[in-house]
Amino acid sequence: MDARALRRRLPIAIPLIAVVVLVAGGALAALETDTVNDFGEGVWWAVSLVSTVGFAGDTPQTTGGRLISGVLMLVGFATLSVVTAAIASLLVVEEEEPELEQVRVSEREVLAELQRVRGRLEALEARLSRES
Repeated sequence: MDARALRRRLPIAIPLIAVVVLVAGGALAALETDTVNDFGEGVWWAVSLVSTVGFAGDTPQTTGGRLISGVLMLVGFATLSVVTAAIASLLVVEEEEPELEQVRVSEREVLAELQRVRGRLEALEARLSRES
């Protein structure tokens, strides 16, 4: 996937991650009744895990809570990686844009020259056909 496609998908990915955090917060509140008191605390815990800060209190006690926490950590790591890559690609594109424009100009010049040569070859072929 190229950097532009990645940047185009960010506006879709960020709200999706927010939904994942809300659902996971509710699931953590339902599963981790000893460590998470309510939905708000579950969401806080989910935000902490996704933001790669870590647990906002005790570690999960249930298998379901551990699975959800692990998934949230992976989502957080992936999100951080994607956002960092998108920002880095913006910086690289801005820096390389003058060079890319120079390459585009050269490509247009080469294409024009090839078209001119093709025209001359076609004219020569036509002339040779008439002479033979």
